[in-house]
Amino acid sequence: MDVTKLRRVVTGHDAQGRAKVLIDETVKNAAQTRPGAIATVIWTNEDFPADNDGSDDPSGKKIGTTIPNGVVFRVVSFGPGVAPRNHRTDSIDYAVIMSGEIDMVLDTETVRLKAGDVMVQRGTIHNWINNGTEPCVIAFTLVSAKPVTAGGKVLTAHG
Repeated sequence: MDVTKLRRVVTGHDAQGRAKVLIDETVKNAAQTRPGAIATVIWTNEDFPADNDGSDDPSGKKIGTTIPNGVVFRVVSFGPGVAPRNHRTDSIDYAVIMSGEIDMVLDTETVRLKAGDVMVQRGTIHNWINNGTEPCVIAFTLVSAKPVTAGGKVLTAHG
């Protein structure tokens, strides 16, 4: 699956309040985020609850991994040998493995995920390692969250 060729369909409303397709296109913002990783932001919102009014397209905004008090929906392709990035985010992340396989490396364990698996990442430090021969494509929804507190310590986002 080539994330640079994903079809993005976004709905909204016309002036009479009827449902309609506002955007139907091949993604335009796919970019290499580190050696071996290509990501495309599908949609973002910067507030809760999300505002579904209007027709502005936030997918082209420059953003970090997460948005404080917001949500990021992105698709990432991790190629074989992707450069490491051990990181933690102030978010709860919902992920669907769309194709391929990947190892999620945590502090003391590694879990192999494959196409069709779903995962919830709750502010844990982690890294994605692709030791296979094919890219692994994952759809992520990252929802802003408070920093994790464990053992009386605040575990801040980094990486």
